[in-house]
Amino acid sequence: MKKYKSIQQKVNSPLVNMGPIKLRQPLPTEGIENVDPFLLLHHYGPYAISEFNNPFDLGPHPHRGFEPITLLFKGEQLHRDSLGNEMVVKAGGVQWTTAGRGIIHAEAPTKEFVKKGGDLEGIQLWLNLPAKDKMIPPNYQHLEDEQIPKVFSSDKKVQLNIVAGQQANEQGLIKTQTAVNVITANAEKDGEIQIDLPENHQSLIYLLEGEVLINNQEVLKKGDIQMVVFNTDGNSVLFKANEKSTLLVLSGEPISEKVTQYGPYVMNTQTEILEAMRDFQQGKMGYLY
Repeated sequence: MKKYKSIQQKVNSPLVNMGPIKLRQPLPTEGIENVDPFLLLHHYGPYAISEFNNPFDLGPHPHRGFEPITLLFKGEQLHRDSLGNEMVVKAGGVQWTTAGRGIIHAEAPTKEFVKKGGDLEGIQLWLNLPAKDKMIPPNYQHLEDEQIPKVFSSDKKVQLNIVAGQQANEQGLIKTQTAVNVITANAEKDGEIQIDLPENHQSLIYLLEGEVLINNQEVLKKGDIQMVVFNTDGNSVLFKANEKSTLLVLSGEPISEKVTQYGPYVMNTQTEILEAMRDFQQGKMGYLY
């Protein structure tokens, strides 16, 4: 029996300053610390990147205790990390880093992309790890657009890209530590689709571009309300595109543990944060130059 999840909160997507760049941060925001297990959602761009303007060059930095994920919608980025991975992520692609006990990585538009110029746009997502997995060995997974399983609406006007989790008969290829669905959607005007999400999952829909009607009741529109968070009281959500739109759909089984966060580290206690800082300074998370 299909039942729509009711809407718990509506969120606009305020711009925040992150060093030299401005980006949208719908999570965390006023009144919402997290949507467990999702801790942070940054929507960056579209930025016009060129040789004269390239603020999005993130030098080597550490992480521990969670999974930083990049979903790229426009442009291309080079990922490098202390495990020796060096991969170019292109539009439609995904990089899924499991920081575990520690990794150092760097992200930047590729030199070729900077030279030719173009728009860069993506989502940076932080997915928590349960206490038992916070110190697992770090790992990196990379998928190109053509590797990501697709599900289409009956009218073919909506394409779902199943990054992680399951939808219809398609299973995402990313191996996850906890039960999550990470799905992006491209919708033409009037495209409509129902997405199945487990009842016990915390879930949200974020709109990057366009305008959609959620569950026949709430309009998401770029520049206005851009995200809705759902209650755990149903097993599906419905959206209809009022114009060409791009969305992100997330759901996950709550971890329900205390979160202690400091900068690039997400642990359960303050002591573990201090240990992470010490381990990074002692080179125990590896090196990246």
